[in-house]
Amino acid sequence: MAIRWKRGLATSLSPRVDDLLFLIALLSVLSILTHELSRHFVLASAADFEGFDPDGDDLDVDLDITAETVTPAPPATSLSGASSQESHHGPPSSPPPPPPPPSDLWDEDEFEGIPPTVHPLDHHPDSAASDDSTLPTSTPVELSSPLPPPFSLRSYFLEIACVTFLICFAFNYFHGKRRNEGIALAWVAKFAGKDSIFDKNFSLLGTGDGNDAPLLLKEGQDVFKFYSSGRRYCQGMLATMELLSRHDLISRALHLVFSKKDTITFEVVMNEDAMDHVVLALARKKTAKMMHKEERDLQRFASPAVAPPAGRKWVADELMVVAESKEVAGDLITDVVLDQVFGDKAFEKFGKWFISLHFSDQSPGSHKKILMFKFVLPDVRNISDMSRLVTLVPYYIDLIGRYKLSSHARSKTETARAKAAQEAYKELQNARQEALQKKKAEKKKLMEEVEAKLSAEALRKKEDKERARQLKKGGPRLKMLRR
Repeated sequence: MAIRWKRGLATSLSPRVDDLLFLIALLSVLSILTHELSRHFVLASAADFEGFDPDGDDLDVDLDITAETVTPAPPATSLSGASSQESHHGPPSSPPPPPPPPSDLWDEDEFEGIPPTVHPLDHHPDSAASDDSTLPTSTPVELSSPLPPPFSLRSYFLEIACVTFLICFAFNYFHGKRRNEGIALAWVAKFAGKDSIFDKNFSLLGTGDGNDAPLLLKEGQDVFKFYSSGRRYCQGMLATMELLSRHDLISRALHLVFSKKDTITFEVVMNEDAMDHVVLALARKKTAKMMHKEERDLQRFASPAVAPPAGRKWVADELMVVAESKEVAGDLITDVVLDQVFGDKAFEKFGKWFISLHFSDQSPGSHKKILMFKFVLPDVRNISDMSRLVTLVPYYIDLIGRYKLSSHARSKTETARAKAAQEAYKELQNARQEALQKKKAEKKKLMEEVEAKLSAEALRKKEDKERARQLKKGGPRLKMLRR
């Protein structure tokens, strides 16, 4: 038992799985938010550079138009120009200088090594006028710059949704965590505080030896445990509170659809010499039938719907008793218990907090003799409503510790347990035989695979050796006598 509590204490000191999931969700949302904001910032910055089009089509068209304006037209040839040149006897006139290129498109340092443009020798004003008329006019083309997109909340829908979910998740996490801790602390203050039920019935409360030892052991945001020991007839008691996952937003939404309640389970480990042959369960009819199908000790030793003893009042109609014998049921369900909890009138008032109880000296776990109590845990304001149910725990510890079966009932229970032991031994033997047969089949399959890989000569030698072994095994045995 001490090993179990050391292991639970080490588990409580390890990092919480819920905290780790919350940190991963937070980092994921922040990563998505940073990525989206950086993408919108880059798009807004690209819109500020005027004259640059991502497609590049307008830029190619403008470059083509500029090239046409820079390239001169070919010289015009005419017969009249040639005859006039022949009739002229003077020295040829020098060609006019080429027109300077536009200052905004020409850079002499950039275009080095390009020969000057050659113009025709015969250049008349009329021809120049005609040439100028044929050249296209260089008109500046205005490059359109895209307007920045207008601000809209729809563009940030993903970011707004992620931030909203993160805020709701964080708020629900801390709120649910505080509420579960409040319920657990309220229960401890009511039933494990000074002069409370467990303080009066157990000498050691909590997991430590000193007075400052914590009473509760927190194993998660929804699981709390309380341990007590130091009482006759038992080794100790463990109370496990399994609360709703109020810190988890998704689980809390599922709880709205599938109803679930806070529960507390008391597990009492009895001493080996303090509990007789007892198998008993009490719950509502549907729950009792389910327990009889699922619990192995109830299947072997108990029968459902035990009839009440003659001349006695019995449990409420909603409840069903599953017991090994009629004597055990009548002795353990006393008039005090019927008046306090399980009677018709008392169960109408306190029955909403009761789930089940299960006593057995043949439990399948490491401890054979166990008392189990399972109740619904009320909220903080109504925590005192389960006082009568909690009182059942020390009451039944003393009752079962002092209880002894009659000789007739004991003989029946011993016969049933001997039969169960034989069946368990047969099951164990069958399991061993099955494991052995499986091992032999695997070995035979492995040998067949090895034989398939052998050559014909090696296979023949192996068969001869096996045949000789069989002949030697089946032959008569000779025994030599010495005189």
